[in-house]
Formats: sequence, C-alpha cells, structure tokens
Amino acid sequence: MADENYRTTLTYDAADEYRPEPPPAPEIPAWKDGSIRIGIHTSISGDITRALDIAAGLGANALQIFSSSPRMWDRGTARISEADAERFRLRRKELALGPLVIHSNYLINLASPNPVLRARSVQAFHQEIVRAMALGADFLVLHPGSALGAHPESAIAAVGQGLRQAARGVKLGELQILLENTAGQGSSLGSKFGELKAILNAIPELPVGVCIDTAHLLASGSDIRTDAGLDGTLREIERVIGLERVAVVHVNDSKTPLGSRVDRHEHIGKGKIGIDAFRRILNHRLLAHCAFVLETPIDKPGDDRRNVAALWKLVGRVVKATGSRDGMRPRRKRARPAAAKVRRGRVRRKSRGK
Repeated sequence: MADENYRTTLTYDAADEYRPEPPPAPEIPAWKDGSIRIGIHTSISGDITRALDIAAGLGANALQIFSSSPRMWDRGTARISEADAERFRLRRKELALGPLVIHSNYLINLASPNPVLRARSVQAFHQEIVRAMALGADFLVLHPGSALGAHPESAIAAVGQGLRQAARGVKLGELQILLENTAGQGSSLGSKFGELKAILNAIPELPVGVCIDTAHLLASGSDIRTDAGLDGTLREIERVIGLERVAVVHVNDSKTPLGSRVDRHEHIGKGKIGIDAFRRILNHRLLAHCAFVLETPIDKPGDDRRNVAALWKLVGRVVKATGSRDGMRPRRKRARPAAAKVRRGRVRRKSRGK
C-alpha cells in the first residue's frame, strides 16, 4: 500500500515539447524587385563607402567598384576592416543600391603558364573573394587571363583550376563570380564564347556566370550595331553559354571598329556602336534580367553624369542626378619632361644645319 501512495502517472502533452524557432527566411534585397538596374563604376578613393553616395548622386541605382588598387599587387592581405565593411553594407541598404559588382585586379592572370605569376594570381583572387564577401557584393568580375604562349586548352584548364584553388575554404554564399568576355588582344582568353563556356564547364561546383562587355563584343567581331546583328549575337550566346548565366552587361561604346581586337571604351553614342544600338540593347527582352553597368571614360567633369543620364533616357526615363560631385576625376595627361623637349629641340636644330 505504501508504494501506491508514491505512484504517479506521467501524461504526455505535445504542447510542452520544445520547438526551436525556425530560422528567418532570407531577406530579399530591395534591388531584386524586377526594375531595370543602371549602374556605373565609381571610385573608392579616400573612403570606400563614399563610392555608394557617388553612384546614387549620379542617378545610378547600381554600381561597380574595385575593392583595392586594380593595378598593384596587394601588400599583405589588403583586408577591409569589419567596421568599414559593416558601415558600407548599412549605407548600401539605406540607398537601396544593387547589384554591387566588384571588378578584380587587372594583374590577375589565372591562365599564365608562369608558376610564380599564377600562384600570385590565385592568392590575389582569393583576397578579392574575401573582400567581396565582406562588402556583401553580388558579383565579382574577372578577366579570364592570357595564355602567354600556352595552348588555349591548357590555359582554360589553368583558369578553372585557379578559380577552384582561390575559392578553396570559402563559402561563397550569394556571391557569384562572373567571367568577362574580352576584345581578343594578344593571347587573351574569352573573346570566343566557346572559351568562356569551357571554363564554366571546368568548375561546375562553383557559382560562376558571365559578364558581357559591349565594346569587347564589337572589337572581337560581334556586330551588335544592327537589330539583326544584336539578335544573332544573343542567339549565339544563348546557344553556347545560356543567357541565364549572363548577369551583368558592361555598357561601353567603342573607340575602335568592328573586329579591331583593341579594347578602347568611349562615351555612350559617341563611338562605333552608336546610340541606336544601345537603345536596342537596354530594351532587349533577352537582357531584361541583366544589370547594365557603365565603364565609360572621364575626359572632363560631368561625363559620368551624362553617361548615366543617357542610359536612363534610352529606357524612357528621366533620372536627375542629386550629387554635387562626379564619380571619377578626369585623368591628367602626362606632361613631357622639359629635358626631353630640350633634347628634341637640339636634334631638330642640328638636322636643319645639315
């Protein structure tokens, strides 16, 4: 009887069971609202966050930047402090800018047969990935590189292996690497759509797509100046690569003609491509999912603002710039040393005497 006094009956109530809160659904960035995205490359000089305000002030709703000097090898890791990265991410969210595209260092050449240069390139691109992720970038653009005498197949394999090595140990998350088509100068890879596709095929495990540059298309032989020419080029890209893998279009007019294989950018409507062609490009249904980013030159103050306004006008919108500053300063023309002028003058006088 004593045992019965202490006997209890346990009842199970499902409401008492601990259920952890489900993780929140990932926040969809404000820029992914289906609206047309027009951006421009802006300067990170002085303060990287300032690049965001410059882009917004120019009337752009997307932007491209370098995350460090594009023509110098990093000294050390060139990391961005967490405080600066957080300030950048918050300010970008406030301005609703996107996508954020980062263009990698021009010195990187993952296709190089030189083991020292290639190792340095892998390390540099790894740091590009780290910085891009810290800033919350959406796309990281890379030139495929130059074979420098190596067989194209070997160079393509080297690029794929280099990308794999550079991304090792890093969870890329939402960041996508974009291979940019090239003008075809020298032994550079990427002027042929088949070369870009071969690199993509070599690294199926990585989130890699393509960035198309209009000036490079013309220089490499794709005649995008006419309605039929543009349609033919896009059909070829769809057949070889797949247009769903093209995320960004670098919108640049070209100083050089069709098939020149020379990369020289020009202001919108002032080059060999022409304003009518850009109207078709920006309004083409097959490119409606792409962001259009300017990399046009700056010859005088206000060129940035005028090129952004030109693109908005081509899509039927008037977007007024609000900033008082332009994105990048015009490049100063290098003055010839006085000593060199004197030497040339003496040579001319001697020639006349003869």
